Amino acid sequence: MSILRERLQSIGTTSNTAFSLPATTAASNHAALQDHVEYHELKSRIHEELLDRMDLIVMENMPQEHLLAEIKNLVERLLIEERTPINDVERQRIIQDIQNEILGLGPLEPLLADPTISDILVNTHRQIYVERRGKLELTDIHFANESHLRKIIDRIVSRVGRRVDESSPMVDARLPDGSRVNAIIPPLALDGSLLSIRRFAVIPLKIDDLIRHKSMTPEIGEIISGLVKAKCSILISGGTGSGKTTLLNIMSSFIPPSERIITIEDAAELQLQQPHVVRLETRPPNIEGKGEISQRSLVRNSLRMRPDRIIIGEVRGAEAFDMLQAMNTGHEGSMATVHANTPRDALSRVENMVGMAGLNLSPKAIRQQIYSAIVAVIQVSRLSDGKRKILSIQEITGMEGDVITMQEIFVFEQTDIAANGTVQGYFRATGIRPQFAERLRIFGISLRDNLFDPSRRYE
Repeated sequence: MSILRERLQSIGTTSNTAFSLPATTAASNHAALQDHVEYHELKSRIHEELLDRMDLIVMENMPQEHLLAEIKNLVERLLIEERTPINDVERQRIIQDIQNEILGLGPLEPLLADPTISDILVNTHRQIYVERRGKLELTDIHFANESHLRKIIDRIVSRVGRRVDESSPMVDARLPDGSRVNAIIPPLALDGSLLSIRRFAVIPLKIDDLIRHKSMTPEIGEIISGLVKAKCSILISGGTGSGKTTLLNIMSSFIPPSERIITIEDAAELQLQQPHVVRLETRPPNIEGKGEISQRSLVRNSLRMRPDRIIIGEVRGAEAFDMLQAMNTGHEGSMATVHANTPRDALSRVENMVGMAGLNLSPKAIRQQIYSAIVAVIQVSRLSDGKRKILSIQEITGMEGDVITMQEIFVFEQTDIAANGTVQGYFRATGIRPQFAERLRIFGISLRDNLFDPSRRYE
């Protein structure tokens, strides 16, 4: 009852200024301001009446769809009693705002309902940006004040058993649909609380979608699906927002349904479609600084859970050593992502992260582990026009002295930028037939010779 009461009470003080004014002439701005004040005065009165008439104990035990309908009916009755002349658009806006504040994420709900938005970036309560098709846009939505934003952040993190306060001012969490959430509050955020939401598609993308959007070619898709089916361990490299997790989700769809998969993530966001998937998630320390469960602990524990493949959402620390060990000891076909700008940088980062494990290994020994474990590195990137593409597929071929040798199989070459800002370029094979082609043949996957013809270009 107390939770619902708090949410209802927050409507009158927090959602009132989530309505934004249009940027028009001075006269229309004045009229809009009058409408703005009248709108929220009306909503404030409706809120007070709603508190008096709702049976909170009964409604807190209702299914959400019934509760939404009950709130709608109550608000409509109260609006009739008010006898304030409002149109249907304003009536629906009041109903929707109150429903969003009680059961949803307030002003963010319309953005979460928009399938074209991939990121929601709240820069304090005054400013909200979104990303559409790889480009950032400023919205006209905002929170009422810092307290309003903090209540929404608390609502998100409490659903997954996390907390955020002055003693622990940073948190990673997720929404029920798997969207990834990061929040950071004062004193670390100097101007006010910050919230970032990385949206996930309701319907997971498939490889055909990437081909249709020209993020890859059918030939690259054929190579990638063959690598997964042949149980080749793969590292996906790229920058923030480049599509690493999306590609990892798509690649995992080629894993046979008979295999047992264990996923390990800081904030669960992978959307695997196989029937036998075990999902593990790290845990931050409690208020006393105890109880933390790291990715490394989960990787080591997963080896006792009889996995066929281990998928790590993002390698960022000492768990890199345990990942390589797993790939070298019967868990071939495992996959992970890493933040890096090139395939060579990705291997260097893995090497550095293995060093974080505190083991007394020489650089050459670490590189031998990497060479033995990883078959291919796939580089993805978000280009200047916002489009994501696979820039390179490189095979790890061996060691020359202390250096890991690699050869590029496919590459995207940028040629120009059009007047409208669109990146121009083409995919092509380098002409090298990879060593892993033999492994794929053993698994019954034949690669056509013309697949590696360097004279063929794919726009």
